[in-house]
Amino acid sequence: MQKFLIIQTASIGDVILSTSVLEKLHDFYPDAQIDILVKKGIDTLFIDHPFLKNIYSWDKKDDKIRKLRAILKKVKAEKYDYVINIQRFGLTGLFTALSGAKVKIGFDKNPFSILFTHKIKHIIGKKGIHEIDRNHELIKAITDDERGKVKLYPSTKDFDFVKKYSSGKYICIAPASLWYTKQFPLSKWIEFLNEVEDNIKVYLLGAKNDIEICNEIVQLSLHKNCLILAGDLSLLQTAALMKNAHMNYVNDSAPQHLASAMNAGISAIFCSTVPEFGFGPLSENSVIIETDKKLDCRPCGLHGHKECPEKHFECALSISKKKLLDRL
Repeated sequence: MQKFLIIQTASIGDVILSTSVLEKLHDFYPDAQIDILVKKGIDTLFIDHPFLKNIYSWDKKDDKIRKLRAILKKVKAEKYDYVINIQRFGLTGLFTALSGAKVKIGFDKNPFSILFTHKIKHIIGKKGIHEIDRNHELIKAITDDERGKVKLYPSTKDFDFVKKYSSGKYICIAPASLWYTKQFPLSKWIEFLNEVEDNIKVYLLGAKNDIEICNEIVQLSLHKNCLILAGDLSLLQTAALMKNAHMNYVNDSAPQHLASAMNAGISAIFCSTVPEFGFGPLSENSVIIETDKKLDCRPCGLHGHKECPEKHFECALSISKKKLLDRL
């Protein structure tokens, strides 16, 4: 029996996109043992996952080196045939090199890629190349040329939990982002919601620290049928709710990838970043919403900024509400 370990200890969105590798490996090696190493907290994405055996959870907050060494000891004992490192940071590169696996695969941008048995070129910005295409290059030689699909598996309990919200026509809005310039402005969300008919329920999603912005939107908009669910749903419950939404309005951030993993309807708003970086939506019913203005300053970076470097934020403020309303 083949044994695979996938490493992706970055953010929620990156981990969701790595599931295309899990799916492809399982398709090709249905009897293999497939495990994953992720950051603590993100491991909840894989509760009751149908084919993952071991989910290693790395707590990066305190004494992270000691905790990673403890996981390495367990990994060595498993004697993996393949360790596939999607992460490009040094610590996971060293972890891969010391894993004891027969085959160690990772990207050439990892500082320890010289110690891998196979290193794959990592290219960002090539038109038409999505992150899951880049990830697929890591396993192309042991599968085929066709990339896998991103997929999550909310349980029956997750769907039952959100059933009380799922009747009638509803949309989901995830208004926040880790980066200010990736975040559609509060005034623009309000402008959009003021035009949404009250018979359409609006659920505002996110983490606990997104509650404040959700509250502001609800209090300042004229829409009378809003409910804040930020902080009340787990990641898988959020995915379950998004699946049957009439539409999901998201930034270039993790909720977009949650919706993609459920093949749910997506209207993805790109402000300072551009889809050419390879992080766009993957659902069959998905549209990218961005400014029609030709701005020399856009994109201003791969991940976004805490404020607009040009102080005008035209990449977001110039997006017409009609583009969002057309998706209703």
